[in-house]
Amino acid sequence: HMVWYKIGSADEPPGKSGIAHFFEHLMFKATSNHAAGEFDRAVADIGGSNNAFTSYDYTVFHETVPPSALEEMMGFEADRMRNLVLTDDVIKTERDVILEERRSRIDNDPQAVLDEEVDATLWQNQPYRIPVIGWMQEMEQLNREDAKAFYDTYYRPNNAVVIVAGDVDPDAVKAMAERTYGKVARGPDLRPRIRPVEPEQNTKRTVTLTDARVSVPSFSTQWVVPSYHTAKPGEAEALDLLAEILGGDNRSRLYQQLVVKQGIASGTGAFFQGTMLDATNFTVYGSPRGDAKLSDVEAAVDAEVARIAKDGVTGDELERAKTRYVRSMVFARDKQDDMANMYGSTLATGGNVKDVEEWPDRIRKVTAAEVKAAAARYLVLDRSTTGYLLPQQQAGN
Repeated sequence: HMVWYKIGSADEPPGKSGIAHFFEHLMFKATSNHAAGEFDRAVADIGGSNNAFTSYDYTVFHETVPPSALEEMMGFEADRMRNLVLTDDVIKTERDVILEERRSRIDNDPQAVLDEEVDATLWQNQPYRIPVIGWMQEMEQLNREDAKAFYDTYYRPNNAVVIVAGDVDPDAVKAMAERTYGKVARGPDLRPRIRPVEPEQNTKRTVTLTDARVSVPSFSTQWVVPSYHTAKPGEAEALDLLAEILGGDNRSRLYQQLVVKQGIASGTGAFFQGTMLDATNFTVYGSPRGDAKLSDVEAAVDAEVARIAKDGVTGDELERAKTRYVRSMVFARDKQDDMANMYGSTLATGGNVKDVEEWPDRIRKVTAAEVKAAAARYLVLDRSTTGYLLPQQQAGN
């Protein structure tokens, strides 16, 4: 059972970074009907599990429980959708928790610090440049008024998607939802989620972090590309297959060339984050093995990217990538949490149920020419952003 709120860090008011993630914590506090911890205990008592996560485009709360407990979970979720008790004490305590989380997870991890700096460099106008957890100096200022305004605006049934996956009867689920969520008053209509658009990038940007705690150097190169929500038909599917062929697994071009044949990389790959409300990023990365230099690994990765842009992919490569993708979708159908996440992320970023159901067919239709065109159009080195994570002694390289 999942509740996806269509509110993420990219929707936050200016100067209030971290408030979406702050709410992920606050939602576990007391409501006017239940004490803090009561919901968690109810889940634990039936052998279930529950958690939450925040992204740029959504905030999600989820429980895995026996079907007999579904309506009880819906009741708890419907209750905290509107009845949170936000006192100054609650705000201060949880604010201290998220500040400590930022210190331990980001500030004490060189890779996380670099990732933030790369995002802030890749995105210059789009709110994806702001970290989901927030900037420390803004998190420190979050108060009860901020929290109340945010809650009253976004935590409403007309801004949420409920997903239930498992051994349940759809009509029975609908009736339960009517009895629980149906009692929650609809909020005012929300403004469309129109955000600042990223201008075309005309420069090659680099970000370098040198840190004594780093033992093996690494790099990643990113490009701004369309997401499933912003792409022309077939374009995001081509980018998905491009990432799979280039660096999806140990059969990919990067792995075979850099790890198996040349033996210069300890790790390398590529990925495309397709389910975003706005434009997204395409990433390639690598780190050297043994005496190999990071610059050699980077040059070899760049060469593979350029080769696809110039010569394209083979029909055989494309068919194998399609088969792996469609098979992963079939496996996802067998795992209820994977399937729920697939529907949730699509519905929360401007897509619909049909988009998920037709996705395998759209993947099957992609041509080799479309994959080549996507690489040639978007993966241009002069319009990329590269992050380098280096050990102290390599600062001079």
